[in-house]
Amino acid sequence: MLRVTAFTLTGLLVASAACAQTAGSPWPGVDPRPPNAPDQKPAMAGQTRAPEKKLGVAFKVVPVADGFQNPWSLAFLPGGKMLVTERPGRLRVVSADGSKSEPVAGLPAVDARGQGGLLDVTLDPNFAANKLIYWSYAEPRDNNMNNTAVARGTFVDGAAPRVDNVQVIFHQAPSLDSRLHFGSRLVWGRDNTLFITMGDRSITEGRMQAQRMDGLLGKIARINADGSIPQDNPFVGKAGVPASMWSLGHRNIQSATLHPTTGELWEVEHGTRGGDEINIARKGKDYGWPTIAYGIEYRGGPITGGITAQAGMEQPLYYWDPIIGPSGMAFYTGNLFPAWKGSLFVGGHGTRDLVRLSIDGEKVTGEERLLVDQKDAVRDVRQGPDGALYIVTDGAQGRVYKLVP
Repeated sequence: MLRVTAFTLTGLLVASAACAQTAGSPWPGVDPRPPNAPDQKPAMAGQTRAPEKKLGVAFKVVPVADGFQNPWSLAFLPGGKMLVTERPGRLRVVSADGSKSEPVAGLPAVDARGQGGLLDVTLDPNFAANKLIYWSYAEPRDNNMNNTAVARGTFVDGAAPRVDNVQVIFHQAPSLDSRLHFGSRLVWGRDNTLFITMGDRSITEGRMQAQRMDGLLGKIARINADGSIPQDNPFVGKAGVPASMWSLGHRNIQSATLHPTTGELWEVEHGTRGGDEINIARKGKDYGWPTIAYGIEYRGGPITGGITAQAGMEQPLYYWDPIIGPSGMAFYTGNLFPAWKGSLFVGGHGTRDLVRLSIDGEKVTGEERLLVDQKDAVRDVRQGPDGALYIVTDGAQGRVYKLVP
């Protein structure tokens, strides 16, 4: 049974809503759909289909800005403004009143085919002093080749905003002829190193390289703010291995954030039909793709050998089968919603809702689905400096709105 509370973007008060288990359904948890791989068993208790845990939090949905073309990410500027990326290659400054600037000048060209384009954006930890911003994008190469890249530049605000002194500080290698699976979230570590999440580029040639050590397909990288390599990276000095590599065996990571207590990098990556998974991306670890995976291929049938566990490969903390299509992620630490403190929010790009998870240490103990009646796919989730939860929706008329009490 689907329980839905009326939802609009006009500031109405809405209550927590969830896709509850159908009465008599054999499938536990909040999702009444059967798994794509019903014969697969989790490796540990509580690894999938956590029980529904509704907190009864009421909130208002307040519009912030609209009219974006496939927005992907946002970053908060001092003074109430924000930066919003649009995949065709535009970066906008959004004022506190919701007005949008002309596109920020000075960004390099992007390959906006398929899932490519201008992707994540973040401010330097020392932005107040140096005015540097960083962004990830699909970098065009010759002969339809492309790859994920990261650039930085000095942000100059004003009537005609721009970035000066642009430097491309990171290139994923090798490049491939693919329009899919670029990643890519940018997350600052507590030591001011920058994590870059990437994808396997989806095509077979890229997928199989997620386990190879001579390239950055299906990997997370870690660099210094200037693009140099931290000397405590796990593969520094290993012959033939990119020194920027942090972890391997990933499929396509579009959700990542730091844990507010431990400072570790948590990420959620896309599965195929089933197998969206939460991982803690730890130094030098192998997360198994495509050797081990939950779910099945898009076309049906097992993924590689149908193996879900293997020695030397990490198990996900939690996985979804069927998928939510994760994009965007934030731990809530604000004061506007005391009941939500410690919750992990993940955007449901596939399910077009907002997934709230109750977390106890490294265990998911409950799941709740919010905003279940909206028509837009969630692309990003951020906690704002005001303690509100900001949502970016995908589409030709993408929007930014926030949840407040």
